Amino acid sequence: MASRKSKKPYAERPDLDKLESNWKKVSGFISRGEWSAAITRAATAAEIAANIAVRHELQEYRLESGFVDHLLIWANGLAGKLDKILRPLHTTKEKQAVFRALKKQAERINSQRNLVVHSGHFMNKKEAEEVLELSQSFIENLLAPYHPSYELPKTNASRKAKVPL
Repeated sequence: MASRKSKKPYAERPDLDKLESNWKKVSGFISRGEWSAAITRAATAAEIAANIAVRHELQEYRLESGFVDHLLIWANGLAGKLDKILRPLHTTKEKQAVFRALKKQAERINSQRNLVVHSGHFMNKKEAEEVLELSQSFIENLLAPYHPSYELPKTNASRKAKVPL
């Protein structure tokens, strides 16, 4: 009998593993033509990436993980994590420019996600591909300072073109 590899429960996995699990789900939804679900998962992956960035920044200041978890809940959502935590930590003009570009991407990702989860909108393939491209660019650019060579696994909808910052 082959031994089955045991997986940690989702809640006990590190954020990077959670990010990749969600991104893998995106690929499955795309392969089944479930565009709205793919958009929701891509937006979730973007928010997990923001969690990773927040944890790196705040734990660098030696804040306890319980307090960091509290701040992540308080910040509420992708926009909150960018506006209330990450952007205020980065005050140089260069970093502010990066966060302005990331904020624009996050707003587009969130607006499409909100159409699905709050209005019940059904998305099409083109809309899903646009959000996936934005999400991938957002995630990889946000994580670059913390995981310099990190790239998301390719999805069934991955394109060669990157969304510029």
